[in-house]
Amino acid sequence: MKIANIVGARPQFIKYFPISQAINRFNETCGNVFDDILIHTGQHYDYNMSKVFFDEFGMKMPEYHLEVGSGSHGEQTGQILQKVEDVLIKESPDIVLVYGDTNSTLGAALAAVKLHIPVAHIEAGLRSFNKYMPEEINRILTSNVSTLLFCPSKTAVTNLIYDGYKNILNEGELVEIDFLLQNKIKLNIKADKNEPLVINVGDVMYDVLLYALKIAEERSDAIDKLQLFGKQYYLLTLHRAEITDDTEKLHEIIDFVNDVSVNKRVVFPMHPRMKNVYKIAKNKLNQNVEIIKPMSYLDMLMLMKNSDLIMTDSGGMQKEAYWLKIPCITLRDETEWIETVQSGWNVLYKNYCGLRRPVKNDGAYYGDGKSSERIVSVLAEKLIEDKL
Repeated sequence: MKIANIVGARPQFIKYFPISQAINRFNETCGNVFDDILIHTGQHYDYNMSKVFFDEFGMKMPEYHLEVGSGSHGEQTGQILQKVEDVLIKESPDIVLVYGDTNSTLGAALAAVKLHIPVAHIEAGLRSFNKYMPEEINRILTSNVSTLLFCPSKTAVTNLIYDGYKNILNEGELVEIDFLLQNKIKLNIKADKNEPLVINVGDVMYDVLLYALKIAEERSDAIDKLQLFGKQYYLLTLHRAEITDDTEKLHEIIDFVNDVSVNKRVVFPMHPRMKNVYKIAKNKLNQNVEIIKPMSYLDMLMLMKNSDLIMTDSGGMQKEAYWLKIPCITLRDETEWIETVQSGWNVLYKNYCGLRRPVKNDGAYYGDGKSSERIVSVLAEKLIEDKL
């Protein structure tokens, strides 16, 4: 049973990692059920944005590297569709797994569905309700062509229900591992092959965080190299096109960061996209903002864990800040991860009224760190049913 996992950007490598581990564990237990093919589109081609992650985690290198590189949204998505299609025709997988909301996600999903290969969308159901965001378009269209929709939270399931999806497992509540292992008949996957199955499996990013934090604490020397002291600095990241492609918005964000971080050291690993636009930006960050090269995932974990505040437009970092219990300011007008705002650990920058920390923890919104096991259990049942 052949699975094609398709990734292209660093967040997707991170999300694939626990899936690959779960596949390996399943194969060891059940006798090599899965043949895992990894396809890297090359959407992120900078070493610190891609290959370093494979090195850090000892993850297998991709069987295919398509070297798509940068370009306009149409050009990049078109190249991904074309090149992924060639690989899928050659490999003929039973199912294609796509992750998140990048151009690699949409291009790969379109390539698969046009070849009548089932698509499983990991991190399905997120909505910003802002269609000026390319990620929002990618999410909606990918879900529309997917067979399995793996949601990270109850909110994501609710979003899909509002969009008209009706085949909801366990009424949208987090599916327990025992339910999947012992009551597979209730999955009802073949009830309607034209109706995608929506499942709340929790967030695979939490799986990664629990695993990676221990490794980062042992291996990373980023704190020492940068001569940082715990809770004595802020961490800043910016990369989304809605900011980098809008000069007025970029200047507004720069002014906000400068205002919030007066007399506070700010560490800013600058994304390649941001680097290009910052060179010509009229407004500049204050001298207390230290611009450095992109960091590896393990180093970023340590920077996050030891920071006093995180300012970011990254969805992943909003959740990681929530899990690490670090106050976060989201540098956007909206967020897909509304649970982090509800918890009190996250706030949109326009609503920021000063640094604060919630008194209590509202509980786990994104599962229990076993999302990848749930996904692989469902895939096994799906593929077995289709083979009958």
